[in-house]
Amino acid sequence: MTHPCTVSVDVGEALGLHSALQWLSDMQFDNVDFETNSKLIADAFLSTRNDLSEFGCIISSSCFLFDTSFSNSKVEFVRRQTNVVAHALAREATSLTSLAVYFDISDCIETLIINEIL
Repeated sequence: MTHPCTVSVDVGEALGLHSALQWLSDMQFDNVDFETNSKLIADAFLSTRNDLSEFGCIISSSCFLFDTSFSNSKVEFVRRQTNVVAHALAREATSLTSLAVYFDISDCIETLIINEIL
């Protein structure tokens, strides 16, 4: 998803989490583990602190959406080094000119997934 403005990395990461939550909520998915390689996002999401900044409002909206749409799910921090598949997918997504939905394993991650299974 693209946004027609420039935002800080933290706000961009928060918008990414919110977009993922919204998308899967709209599709009525449940039992989803959301992983982020941003410790700040994971900590803010799990915190009970009230933050009135733009970042905090996005996180609050994400928490509300999560609480109302997902019953057996979690949001957690995963180090980028341990999540090579997600990093490869993110790198691939930045090279795409339009939205893509994969129903099969993308070529850019097939070998990585096989290596993780082995």
